[in-house]
Amino acid sequence: MSGATTAASSGNHHSLRLPTPTLDAESQSLLHSISAQGGYAYARMAALAVAGDQSAAEAARDMAWEQLHSGPWHSVLPVWRDAYSMACLHVAKFHFAAGEFGEALGALDMGLIMGGMLLRKDLHDSVVLVSSEARKKGKSGLEASGDFKGEKLVPEAPVDVNEVLKILPLRSLTCGRVEKRSDLSLEGFLRDYFQTGTPVVITNCMAHWPARTKWNHLDYLTSVAGNRTVPVEVGKNYLCSDWKQELVTFSKFLERIRTNTSTPVEPTYLAQHPLDDICIPDYCFVGGGELQSLNAWFGPAGTVTPLHHDPHHNILAQVVGKKYIRLYPSSLQDELYPYSETMLCNSSQVDLDNIDKNEFPKAAELEFMDCILEEGEMLYIPPKWWHYVRSLTVSFSVSFWWSNETESSDS
Repeated sequence: MSGATTAASSGNHHSLRLPTPTLDAESQSLLHSISAQGGYAYARMAALAVAGDQSAAEAARDMAWEQLHSGPWHSVLPVWRDAYSMACLHVAKFHFAAGEFGEALGALDMGLIMGGMLLRKDLHDSVVLVSSEARKKGKSGLEASGDFKGEKLVPEAPVDVNEVLKILPLRSLTCGRVEKRSDLSLEGFLRDYFQTGTPVVITNCMAHWPARTKWNHLDYLTSVAGNRTVPVEVGKNYLCSDWKQELVTFSKFLERIRTNTSTPVEPTYLAQHPLDDICIPDYCFVGGGELQSLNAWFGPAGTVTPLHHDPHHNILAQVVGKKYIRLYPSSLQDELYPYSETMLCNSSQVDLDNIDKNEFPKAAELEFMDCILEEGEMLYIPPKWWHYVRSLTVSFSVSFWWSNETESSDS
């Protein structure tokens, strides 16, 4: 790593180098496995890429891409996902050496999104290095000082409950409210909420996050992540026929968000994609388990996540904007009519925004808990609790899934 850093500081783009220790160690074994699956042409192109042929690296990436799309995703052999990661690293190396940081990040992000697990650490570490060099090249005085005074995603304004109720599901804010606790101790969280499986909103717990002061500024988000490729969801929600996923640069996504209030575009939502500037809450280590995933959720006002449940303990941290969240305990599963299909069995057929009382007669009068999650607050959602989420403003939040010790050992 020190060699790469020294080369980068010299200012000579052609001396820039991406260290890829896992790729270096696993390359021959991986190519052998690819060849065993008939990928002789890919192996030939990969060898030429190592020898310095950029066109061969791009050809290998195209070959792996075709294999990824040769059938249903679950039927794709894992070795071809690793082959795609390998080719993306080779392509990124050439772009990085030429000082083409945006192109290098694009290749690396595609490897992270579409590739396998074998080379994931090389891809991630390369993203960190390329991003660092890109920021050095284009760093402004604004970013250096952290004094962002440009356009904000969400202006500071209190919630007008009467206006909000016009767009929320019927009976919102009329049943039990989720309790709010300020500076909740770990002992109190464990005793009163984690062990009893009870939701709670925790306040005054995120002031130390850099994201709290940075993520509401378009200039900052563009400067640190504008060239990153991210998966986004387009359409009402994943249960609707018009729903789809796209891969776009983060800067393009931000432009969609920025113009959403004045231009009639489809709701767009940043799918589960990790970002920096946050801290893992200590609450996530209660129970002695392991963090399973950390994901960012970013979208315009009106974005809805339909009623569903998740298998893990979940803390939803609201960084920018406000959300309405309704929760039903797992004991009400039958009354919430989950889908029978395996892929959707954690989702309810009930559309809370338009409940069909004839088709789902048990759902309309069920008791629930709900809350408006404000900036700087975290909501603990116990495993299997059903929840519906609506963004009341442009919203940027982060979810932390973790398992307790028993769940970790079972998995």
